[in-house]
Amino acid sequence: MIQLHDKQFVPFISAEEIDFSLRQMVNQIEVDFADEIPVFVGVLNGSFMVVSDFVKKYKKPCEVSFVKMASYDGMNSTNEVKELIGLNQDLTGRTVIVIEDIIDTGNTIVELKALFKKQNPKHFKIATLFLKPEAYKKEVKIDYIGIQIPNKFIVGFGLDYDGLGRNLPEVYQLKD
Repeated sequence: MIQLHDKQFVPFISAEEIDFSLRQMVNQIEVDFADEIPVFVGVLNGSFMVVSDFVKKYKKPCEVSFVKMASYDGMNSTNEVKELIGLNQDLTGRTVIVIEDIIDTGNTIVELKALFKKQNPKHFKIATLFLKPEAYKKEVKIDYIGIQIPNKFIVGFGLDYDGLGRNLPEVYQLKD
């Protein structure tokens, strides 16, 4: 068990399970886009570890970029998404694959789809390490899913609780 601020968290997903899920997603994307040079777009801050491990496993040519969106305050979604840092490259006719750490409400994904649609990409796909199907009620298709999890608050592997826990190599969930 670990303590972050005023909350306790218990082990939930091991580093090995994370690694296996990322490898599965990479393998499928390499097959699906064998003749493309995709632009992988990470959503900061949470996805930095996911993107790093993902692209290390990706054996074909690719580009990496980041956007920064904010939709959380502490443990709660604000239901409002703000673009803090945007893309500075032309994506017209390119294959764009957004790499997320976690998708729960889907508010960020809806904003990202609208943002990227203006760029006229050839393909726009979404990959996420974690998906909370109980919380996700949007119409935007999630193309690649690593691990489906219950609708509980998690930290580790890039995910935080008020700034703490991002550095953990495994994932913990809030203790009941």
